[in-house]
Order: sequence, then structure tokens, then C-alpha cells
Amino acid sequence: MSRIEGIFGVDVTLAAIALGSNLDSALGGREVNLREAVRRVGALGEVRAVSSFYDTEPVGYREQPRFLNGALLLATELAPEALMRELLRVEHAMGRDRTSAVPKGPRVIDLDLLLYGDVVMRTDELTLPHPAMHEREFVLRPLAEIAAEMRHPVLRMTVREMLEKLEA
Repeated sequence: MSRIEGIFGVDVTLAAIALGSNLDSALGGREVNLREAVRRVGALGEVRAVSSFYDTEPVGYREQPRFLNGALLLATELAPEALMRELLRVEHAMGRDRTSAVPKGPRVIDLDLLLYGDVVMRTDELTLPHPAMHEREFVLRPLAEIAAEMRHPVLRMTVREMLEKLEA
């Protein structure tokens, strides 16, 4: 599932991206923010699937509003680092300021690159697969809805298997 043939025979990679929002923005509420993020991420490739949105409790920093979480699959020609930079640009354009924000705190939009095909990497800029995805039900539940058989390249488990392990 690493490389797939795109339009006109160009190689693209299927990336799994988590979405989250727990603050209103100038655009509207949490769902509006997620839908706008999906639209903007669509400019980075072809959105192949979008999950339902799930209302979830905050994790870590708990003194904040509930989140709305989802996931999408993006077929993209961008390299992993370039895709991550573009996701951060989308966040910034939608009003997220990571520099002054409380870590794991409230945010208009959060976009996490979870999986990028079968790529395993660790740089200052990006770690793939996302190092905590297998511990987060709010990530795995929506991703399982659209990519249950997508496999974690390090753990060698499918998204469905990771979710089942968390629920056990």
C-alpha cells in the first residue's frame, strides 16, 4: 500500500491524516473547521476517503473543551516532509499558532500525519509512523472506519487490530 498509480501514471503515496478541532473559528464551529481542513488538504493531492466525525474527551491537558476528531486518506505526490509542512501551513492559515499555544491544548485545527505508505522515518521535523497513533482511540476509531486494513509498518498490525487491542 506504499505507492499507488495516480492519474497519468504518476506515482502517488497514500497518507493517513488525523483531524481534530475543539475551538470555534471565524469560519464556525468544530465541524465547520474539520470540513474546511478537508477541503484545504484536498489541494495537496486527492482525498480518497473521509471518516465520520467523533466527539471525544481531551487527552493529556484536560481543562479544555471536547474535541471533534476524524481522519482522511490522501493520495499525494508530495514527499512526507513536504506534506507535513503543507499540513502545518493549513493549520496556520486556519488560525492555529503552535508557538504560543499550550502543548496538547485547545486548537481550532490539528492535522497529524499518521501514516505515509510504508515509510518509517525519524527526523527533527517528522516521525513516521506517528509515534502515539496506536495508543489513541480518537485517532484509530475514525481511521478504522476508512482504512481498517491499513498496516502500521513498525508494529505490523492493521488499524483494526490496533483499535481492538486498545478496546481489550
